[in-house]
Amino acid sequence: MRVFVTGATGFVGRALVRDLLDAGHEVLGLARSDTAAAALTSAGADVHRGDLEDLDALRAGAAAADGVVHTGFVHDFADFRASVRKDLRAVETLGHALAGSGRPFVSTSVTGLLAPSRPGTEEDRGVPGAPGSARLAAEEAALATAARGVRASVVRLPLVHGPGDHGFLTVLVGIARDKGVCGHAGDGANLWPAVHVTDAARLYRLALEQAPAGSVLHAVADEGVPMREIAAVVGRRLDLPVTGVAIEDVDAHFGWLGHFATMDNPVSSTRTRALLDWRPTRPGLLADFDQDHYFAVPTA
Repeated sequence: MRVFVTGATGFVGRALVRDLLDAGHEVLGLARSDTAAAALTSAGADVHRGDLEDLDALRAGAAAADGVVHTGFVHDFADFRASVRKDLRAVETLGHALAGSGRPFVSTSVTGLLAPSRPGTEEDRGVPGAPGSARLAAEEAALATAARGVRASVVRLPLVHGPGDHGFLTVLVGIARDKGVCGHAGDGANLWPAVHVTDAARLYRLALEQAPAGSVLHAVADEGVPMREIAAVVGRRLDLPVTGVAIEDVDAHFGWLGHFATMDNPVSSTRTRALLDWRPTRPGLLADFDQDHYFAVPTA
């Protein structure tokens, strides 16, 4: 299968491209820069120039492929609403391009749009006010294409970890270095679900190959890891005290990460595992986070 991949040089996208190629698929990766194009060529993928705001490029990429996987997202937390709008337009554009074709379209959502404090399932829909609820419209838009002759599915991502990660975990380490203390919100009992990037990539491929139209899939290996246990790893590795941060002080301590620091988001992947015979095999969050690549001192 020839697969058009957005976000092909991002953290998840790179792992997905490798998995697709290893499984015998051809990859057409979206690249917005010469550096991204060179990385795709080096990996063995074909290059399709453009970005998520270039809707004509998205249409052309979808038209040139047997299936589409949309992992791209502009992670601009200074203007997150704009990032969400760009994502929704991209999803709508790709869905329209595939309408009536019967081809697979795997889009990306987040577990953080689910109701908090109980294990969310694939049957649950997102709720307004949840930390990740801004992504709900794009999830619904992707699933709606199943009624227009597209084999559409959505992969909800939790916290994704592994070598090359520059996301929440590395930000948490940086905050601890800056503050001289590793904090967690309140008593730190709130749960973060997680998955290794290699396991997540495999699920995207299985969805592309097998998922029935309208499927919601949870790329969740760790159903929920207490934030205080995550903070304890940081404290031990950096030899810093670990302490609870009062809820009213979370935003001041964590900055933009404060929106997520209080998230209590246990999530089940039981249905996903049964549907696609997906079995995570890579290290869990705490074991992987305890590796040197998360604690290397950044260079200028």
